Amino acid sequence: MPEEEGDVYHTEISLSGQMKVDSTGGNMEEQAEVETAENPFEPLVESILQQLEDQDPVFLIGLIVALAVVVITCVFLKYFLSSKTVRSAVLLVGLCDSGKTLLFSRLLSGKFKRTQTSITDSSAPYKAKNDKANTWTLIDLPGHDSLRPQYLEKFKSAARAIVFVVDSAIFQKEVRDVAEFLYILLTDTVISRNAPALLVACNKQDITMAKSAKLIQQQLEKEMNTLRVTRSAALSSQDGSVGGSVYLGKKGKDFDFSQLPMKVEFLECSARGSKGEDGDADLVNLEKSLAKL
Repeated sequence: MPEEEGDVYHTEISLSGQMKVDSTGGNMEEQAEVETAENPFEPLVESILQQLEDQDPVFLIGLIVALAVVVITCVFLKYFLSSKTVRSAVLLVGLCDSGKTLLFSRLLSGKFKRTQTSITDSSAPYKAKNDKANTWTLIDLPGHDSLRPQYLEKFKSAARAIVFVVDSAIFQKEVRDVAEFLYILLTDTVISRNAPALLVACNKQDITMAKSAKLIQQQLEKEMNTLRVTRSAALSSQDGSVGGSVYLGKKGKDFDFSQLPMKVEFLECSARGSKGEDGDADLVNLEKSLAKL
């Protein structure tokens, strides 16, 4: 009996020990499975790192360079494609009473229309008089100095061309104001970068005292050269950020319009026409220039 009891006791210990071992082994397997589930990519990462360590350094350098080229190419394409926005607007800008709104009406319908000072923008499709019959969005912007900045900010990015309307009859009195407005336009960072065509429409040529396009250009160049000198300190403090300015023309040389990044043309026109309200407008030169856009 004592021997049998000893055998039973030994058997119980063996079974108990085996159960403990099995229980511990099972827990370790479950823990490993949990860790593997929590880090499913760890074996893959370790494998990749091991393969990279086994590679030739020259190969690794080539791989890094190739990846860098791909990243730079993607960034460049994104910038290039985002900058290729369609600019299809023709902006009519100028001082109050320069004849922008009547010019707007004449270009669209050919009809005379009595106008008043605009306090908001007007827009309509304009079909160019060329073989392709290109269609632009003609936009008349308010000429009042308190309204100009906000409307210019709104539409400048879409400008394919800017028609700057000048009252040729009273230009001598307004030359300073005209030059200042034109200076603001041409030193704007967005306009300078996009370089829309600039058509300076010397309007009201039907009036006897009207100045010629050539004289207006010469006087504007002198006035803007003076403005550039007086504002040079302010310009030098700008860094090209939003609201900043670019330098007008070429440093070390007197300003002239040929120095600008965009095409500039001075032309004569008359929205009213030589025969008044019943006659046709004289917009031949302006329409030819718009047809070339």
